[in-house]
Amino acid sequence: MTVCAIDVTTTAPFTIAADGSYAARLAGDGEALYAERWTLAGAEAYAVPLPLAQPEEADSEVLALADGRVLIHRRVAERHAFALLYPTGAAAGPRTGELQLGSVEAEEGLRVRLLPPCPDGLGAFALAVGDAGTTVWQVAGGAFGEVARIPGRCSGGVWLDRAGRMLALDREPEGGAGAVKAVAVDLGRGGEVSPLLQIAEASEDRLLLADADSGLLLIRSDAPGEPRLGWGVLGSTRPVRFPECLRLEEETTPFAVQPGQALMPETCGVALRVGEAGLALWRPADRHVFRLGSPAGWLGGTGLWTPEGRLHLPYATPEAPCGILGMSLPPAPPPPIRLDPPAAAAPRPVPLQQALGVPTR
Repeated sequence: MTVCAIDVTTTAPFTIAADGSYAARLAGDGEALYAERWTLAGAEAYAVPLPLAQPEEADSEVLALADGRVLIHRRVAERHAFALLYPTGAAAGPRTGELQLGSVEAEEGLRVRLLPPCPDGLGAFALAVGDAGTTVWQVAGGAFGEVARIPGRCSGGVWLDRAGRMLALDREPEGGAGAVKAVAVDLGRGGEVSPLLQIAEASEDRLLLADADSGLLLIRSDAPGEPRLGWGVLGSTRPVRFPECLRLEEETTPFAVQPGQALMPETCGVALRVGEAGLALWRPADRHVFRLGSPAGWLGGTGLWTPEGRLHLPYATPEAPCGILGMSLPPAPPPPIRLDPPAAAAPRPVPLQQALGVPTR
């Protein structure tokens, strides 16, 4: 394993397609921004610029699809517009094609953002949050339009299955009366809502990441008395665990989980961003977090695990404008002779089995 020296991470938006074949970001200097697609499936990563006649705004969002196209979300006048960008390979030189998909009216107070890449690789969804509630829009991979309306203001966004049907959101109840709880939204049934996390009645329980193969869930909750990072298993009645090793001084956010570990959540590698530029690796079975240096030019808290346990981190520097660093999780240290106290657990079992149960609103 080779690790570069710690450097300030690049904060440009960067997304990786669900299958790891492509990635996308906003590239360029100053106000001369353009979408850039990275091809990751070959022996060496390479970038293809997708400029248009007008530069992109800094608040535009990009999302890579598994077919090589790049979805872009722009604020245009009084609407949020969505389009697909792709290289055309014209004889006169590379050109960028653009396919307009549709738009969402920019009502006062409405916040619209792209959700993480859909697991099927081709669909794309956006979350529109306003005073009247939350709407999920399908913006690519199907008919453009609303697919779910959810009472309350929602944030987050984590996929729970491989089909792109079950979406977890962190929901604030209508009127703001009550704690934020993660709920499961069934997009295949008009947005039916089911409880997902209910650790304690008054606790704020948010879902950060999930892996469909193992059922591993990464959670942030204040049920232990303060906001803590913990883990649970989808469909399990066992309580969420809040390991002491994840109780770091800096803000810690999981950004990638190892797939392919069917029914073995404890063995999944988890990548953590620590503070502004720190990197750490961890397994639920371990009582230790491996603190590592992050690569120079690391593209802000993004990465992708392979099923074999290899973590790929994208980076861009003046010398290497398109690079991928690979690393593996170190072997777990031997257990100490004297056992540590057990990790703090939630006071109540988490009804994760309700995630696919009878919908409640």
